Amino acid sequence: MKRPLESWLPRAAYPLVLALGIALYLGLLALGAPLLVATYTPVVLGMVAITGLEHVIPYRASWRAGRREVRDDALYLVLIQAALPRLLSFLAAVTLLSWLEHAPLATLQLWPAHLPIGAQVVVMLLAADLLRYGLHVLSHRSAFLWRLHAVHHSPERLYWLNVGRFHPLEKALQFLLDALPFLALGVEPDVLALYFVCYSLNGFFQHSNVALRLGPLNWIVSGPELHRWHHSRLAEESNGNYGNNLILWDVVFGTRFLPRDREVGELGLPRRDYPVGFLAQLAAPSPDAAPGAAPSTVLERASAGDAASATASTETR
Repeated sequence: MKRPLESWLPRAAYPLVLALGIALYLGLLALGAPLLVATYTPVVLGMVAITGLEHVIPYRASWRAGRREVRDDALYLVLIQAALPRLLSFLAAVTLLSWLEHAPLATLQLWPAHLPIGAQVVVMLLAADLLRYGLHVLSHRSAFLWRLHAVHHSPERLYWLNVGRFHPLEKALQFLLDALPFLALGVEPDVLALYFVCYSLNGFFQHSNVALRLGPLNWIVSGPELHRWHHSRLAEESNGNYGNNLILWDVVFGTRFLPRDREVGELGLPRRDYPVGFLAQLAAPSPDAAPGAAPSTVLERASAGDAASATASTETR
């Protein structure tokens, strides 16, 4: 018999933490808190909450990380996921953005700044995810990009801290698509900050070792039930679910993958001697398998005449 927590937490934890994080951000802003405080307070509390959930309702006990993993993933989170984008934002601000202020585009006011902050974040999520979707697909097809992206696929178990395991060159490419365009369009800092809160909390959940059951939300957000398959060791399973925050573009392009009849197996790269340390992975050694151009993706299986089975395999639980 399940304990009460095990009955409702898997379905309630994600929307509850996300809603509380957004409410806390908006509440702190309304109270006059500095933007940095209002932004990072819900993010840090989200880290704490998801760490607790990993102990209360873990997806797999064997996915609990060791000290070395935690050390390396903490370095990735602090240096690559947090510090590098801030450095790139500063460089953009003092170079490109100062030029754009005097460029013809500056007078066009392309961004819908008249919309409420929540609506602007939704527009940003849809646009940024479309751009990141394209990059992510290419990262599974291009030998050069896969060499960088393989760093993110190297973990053999998922927990929230390894969400930041990216090669710095790949992180810089991501910045060009999910941050720089919106800085150039003049999106207000409070909108960018709320996007960051949603992006961070969803990302922590996406990689978490928490036994969530998102139900219909699995057709909207790219959560852990979907993202685990993207980290499968099998290429035919990992070449799908490319969405960063949302799964909507995978639905549109036919790459959503969520089998009803089984759980994900082994995670990681086919090459089991791939380096695991922070500095060793920055050298970006080439994995022994080709990227997603070689194995078929869900989309390619459908176009080859297997559309019926592909659709059946992607029905939500």
